[in-house]
Amino acid sequence: MEIEHMQPYFFGDIGCWVERTEVHKAASLGQASQLQHLIQSGASVNLVAVDSITPLHEACLRGQAQCVQLLLDAGAQVDARNVDGSTPLCDACSAGSLECVKILLEHGAKANPALTSRTASPLHEACVGGNSDCVELLIAMGACLEAYDLYYGTPLHVACVNEHTNCVKVLLNAGAKVNAARLHETPLHHAAKNMRVDMIEVLVEFGANIHARDHHDKKPVDYTTPGSPSAACLKFYESKFSQTLRLRRKQILPFGWASLCCCTECSVSTAPADGKQGSFYSLGGFG
Repeated sequence: MEIEHMQPYFFGDIGCWVERTEVHKAASLGQASQLQHLIQSGASVNLVAVDSITPLHEACLRGQAQCVQLLLDAGAQVDARNVDGSTPLCDACSAGSLECVKILLEHGAKANPALTSRTASPLHEACVGGNSDCVELLIAMGACLEAYDLYYGTPLHVACVNEHTNCVKVLLNAGAKVNAARLHETPLHHAAKNMRVDMIEVLVEFGANIHARDHHDKKPVDYTTPGSPSAACLKFYESKFSQTLRLRRKQILPFGWASLCCCTECSVSTAPADGKQGSFYSLGGFG
């Protein structure tokens, strides 16, 4: 059945629906010589099998860089979409193949393909697998740090959910919003749920709001086990915040709120202490 080209931007200039072809098989298995022979014999590289999978998708899913190069040189559509809307770049990031990611980007793959209700961005996919090298490359190529997935939230949420501290550091150093929220749930909530002290410390260092409440009206510390290292860590930050804020109020309150905001050691936002809105109160000298 011929596919209508009503949405060429989304689906790409792909061919016909077919059973899984020999090109698909060779690409998937990394059989570069066989794939080259098929291409030279006139086999199409843009036929789509079940779920709109192209040979390029198959090669990327399995990190077959040589086959990816052959397919692209033969005219494979670099941003073709499968039935879920994923591009080959998404699949390469999911596989953690930095070489495939490089090849695709060199051939013009979009670092920010349009998202759908079923699609995560390449940056999300890289964060799921903890592929920090891919994360760095995508960011260097302009990947959107705040791309929003309906199920996962931002890439920073994904990195925290999957406990990949290296990816968290890369994202934050690149400027990702540390207090980005999905259903009022911040990355710090996920770090607390996973009992990751190292991740909690990194997030707080970058200004995570320890008072933020999610849609269950819970703070990050509420998701930790009492007496656990993660609970102790968050309690420590809460106590340091309270002590420092009380101290600065005593010292500066007579001079007004403007003086408090200008203090070099304690820069406090106008957000309420319950953390429902606004960002973290940035405290110098602790952490």
